Amino acid sequence: MTKILVVFLGALVFSGVASADVYKYVAPDGSVYYTDEPPNNKYTRIIRTKVIVRVRDNGSSELSDDSYGRSYRKAARRFAKYSHGSWANRHKYNELIAQAAADYGVDEKLLHAVIQAESAYNPEARSPVGAVGLMQLMPDTAERYGVRAENRTDPAESIKGGARYLRDLLKMFNSDVRLAVAGYNAGENAVRKYNNSIPPYPETQNYVAQVLAFYER
Repeated sequence: MTKILVVFLGALVFSGVASADVYKYVAPDGSVYYTDEPPNNKYTRIIRTKVIVRVRDNGSSELSDDSYGRSYRKAARRFAKYSHGSWANRHKYNELIAQAAADYGVDEKLLHAVIQAESAYNPEARSPVGAVGLMQLMPDTAERYGVRAENRTDPAESIKGGARYLRDLLKMFNSDVRLAVAGYNAGENAVRKYNNSIPPYPETQNYVAQVLAFYER
């Protein structure tokens, strides 16, 4: 099935331009992977473009830091990838997301932002490192939150597991959304390692910027 990828980042105040080439790989089992950072030469570039990224500086100390500012302006490197049915899927899963948000005390908009960044609402999404499903649960995280490995593509199970993880991260980091999102990407121990700040990993810094762009739009 042909998949159409659309780049979307929320309207913000600061502007920059970043490259956003997109690569595709079809695995032997038929699974389709998209990435902006191909891990090997099996990936084929399908989009070569530039993306304008507008970033709002909210005045926080981390946003004023040069390294974080650079990563924010490079958020397009890990932009959300929309398949042909992603907009329909967003509405399809609204009820499940709303229920999980209510059950676990997580902002519904934050759940949408994470799902948008992680899988573009594709329940069959699989990353090269082993994350699976709407909320891209890794095997260890899934097990930790009661989601069986084979159920990670189940939308309800994925959303519940991811929502519970976000709930715990928000409690752990005193409701700091930035740190919770960083923990979701890099793990809570990485955030703690750097004294409760966003780890200096380009992937994590870009991921936080991307999720916040979706969350705040």
